[in-house]
Amino acid sequence: MTIHAKVAQFFQIYRISRKIAGSLKDVPRIKDIEQCYGQFSSSALGLSNSSTLDMGCGTIPRNPFGADNSFGIDIRDIPEKNIKRADLTIEPIPYADNAFDFITAFDFLEHVPRIIYVPERRQPFINLMNEVWRTLKPGGIFFSHTPIYPYSEVFRDPTHVNIFTHETFPLYFDDTSKAAGMYGFTGSFKILGQYIKEPHLISILQKN
Repeated sequence: MTIHAKVAQFFQIYRISRKIAGSLKDVPRIKDIEQCYGQFSSSALGLSNSSTLDMGCGTIPRNPFGADNSFGIDIRDIPEKNIKRADLTIEPIPYADNAFDFITAFDFLEHVPRIIYVPERRQPFINLMNEVWRTLKPGGIFFSHTPIYPYSEVFRDPTHVNIFTHETFPLYFDDTSKAAGMYGFTGSFKILGQYIKEPHLISILQKN
């Protein structure tokens, strides 16, 4: 791709982002994260034998949507709590395709690098989003809760290596512009909603 083509592509993406994501001031502010769960809960969606996966769960997987079965991924196995060990920077989600109705990521994605060399070049965040799409059931919900630029919490933790804006999901991982496709993203998500509970961005995506 020539330098002129790259510049043209940049401005095309910029124009799309203005239309799709709008301005940061347009993103609704909320005081209680609980209000994001109700309309997408397992009972509200009429699901039976539903399942949820919490990435970076620590010792207790979160289950905000009230799924019947709860699973987690962290840096250690805790079988009695349905927690599997996996390093999602370099390893896939250790579950089958179409396994979950919900996948959640609370204060986790900001720790997943965008590019690494091990020794070949990899794009862990893109790969993880492919894995999220793969392991969600059709119509499944992905819930992300992560610090957002320009709040200082994005930068002050030295383990934060993945910086989010309100445009990251609607522009790169949506079902319209699909800009992450040029980096190898093969899925497609409908953006159901985004909210700010300072300093965090809450994003709710649905697998197409």
